[in-house]
Amino acid sequence: MFKAGYFSGDPTEPYQVNAAGLNRLSPGQLAIGLQVSDKNPLAGLEGRVALLSKLAEALEQPEYFGSTSRPGNLLDYLLSHPTTQASTLPIVTIPTLWDALTNGLAKIWPASRTKINGTSLGDAWPCSSMPSSPQAQPWEKIVPFHKLTQWLCYSLMAPMTRLLNIQFAGVELLTGLPEYRNGGLLIDTGLVNLKAADMERGVHAYKHDAMVKGQVCMHVVPLFSADDDVVVEWRALTIGFLDDLLIEVNKMLKLDGPNQLSLAQMLEAGSWKGGRELAEVSRPNTKAPPIMIISDGTVF
Repeated sequence: MFKAGYFSGDPTEPYQVNAAGLNRLSPGQLAIGLQVSDKNPLAGLEGRVALLSKLAEALEQPEYFGSTSRPGNLLDYLLSHPTTQASTLPIVTIPTLWDALTNGLAKIWPASRTKINGTSLGDAWPCSSMPSSPQAQPWEKIVPFHKLTQWLCYSLMAPMTRLLNIQFAGVELLTGLPEYRNGGLLIDTGLVNLKAADMERGVHAYKHDAMVKGQVCMHVVPLFSADDDVVVEWRALTIGFLDDLLIEVNKMLKLDGPNQLSLAQMLEAGSWKGGRELAEVSRPNTKAPPIMIISDGTVF
């Protein structure tokens, strides 16, 4: 899609991404580019196109993305930031990168998301099981995940380090990714299980959804919306257990010091891949996770 110029608003400069190009992208173009078909379905296609349109709007911020509204201009922002140390190699702090991504891309999140003082928080969800003080503040029961933003952090850091020798300080501030492959690994291995009442409620929702859509030959798994307490708790547990899993993996591989696997390395080559392969074995007809999420494509 990049080589075909789908993301560029200038036909004479097809090999770029800018706001104009993203604004004109249609669901049909995205479906063709991602090879979507009956045999290769993609959940939330319309939501993903809407997200790219919102991204185009976010790119119209010269502070972060320059006068040409290109995401690549974020690099100039980071290198010129006062917190970036320019000794032998440039050192960018994770809080600086995080601030640029969360504030620079704030406009992409649906207005229906959790809000505080009218500001949509993105991938952050209230959870009734969270403790709160006697005079609770609105944020006390909100669990922040920001999975897509963290995934973007990991994805940007790798090429910046490899191609430009940029180093990042504070990587330990990032968490594991609370998504259905990592979380599915915990359920398919039996480490985490749904409570009986929640399982019954989720299976009932799945059966009702399957009847409405006319699905057949599917593995029955519980179904919940992204803001359900079950999903919020599952994702929060995933973050905690991924930290523990990293420690155990390094111990088993007898890796220590600079030779240890990083959290990002374990996520890519271990937990995410393991979760996907377990799903294929456990539910070969669908390869679906052990819990299905009603999602518009902007969470998972």
